[in-house]
Amino acid sequence: MAWNITGTYLESCNCETVCPCTTSGLTAPADNERCQVTLAFHVARGEVGGVDVADRSVVVFADAPRVMADGGWQVVLYIDASADDGQADALGKVFSGQVGGPMVALVPLIGEVPGVERASIDFHDDGRRHAVRVADAIDIEVEDQVAPQFGADGPVMGLTGMFHPASSTLTIARSTRALGKDVHGRSWDFTGRNAHSAPFSWSA
Repeated sequence: MAWNITGTYLESCNCETVCPCTTSGLTAPADNERCQVTLAFHVARGEVGGVDVADRSVVVFADAPRVMADGGWQVVLYIDASADDGQADALGKVFSGQVGGPMVALVPLIGEVPGVERASIDFHDDGRRHAVRVADAIDIEVEDQVAPQFGADGPVMGLTGMFHPASSTLTIARSTRALGKDVHGRSWDFTGRNAHSAPFSWSA
């Protein structure tokens, strides 16, 4: 099945600063006993096996061991409720790695998928701020970071050469709001902690 999607991405996790998992290819220990991370994708354009999936979003929440490369991740997948059944099936195949692409690299690390759900997802990009809301479960806003010496209009800080499903280049960001409520028994407030954003372009 041939497919291609492009769009924007944001990430929020419970690390205090730039995530050791990201900067080590998942081999360095996270700041906390468990790594809890939300990966949110908005597809601006794309098709999967002839199905148009433009303007749809997918959010992945993962609860992983402190060293993410150890595997045994617990993953919850949210698919945009505005997607019809064909779009939801197509997006589910892409974001679960069933049809190739970057998510394939994460599949061996996943030990359990306690939920695949359809949910309302609102995704917004506003300059250097990016936000996603998943029904009443997840509410995140992140802001790309600029070195204070450059002033508010300076270049955002970034990471390059990353092993990361979204992109090999990520902005360094910080969450201005990062809340979760009863996501399969987990609730959190990671406001002020590590975040990233990036454009993404995938195909297979």
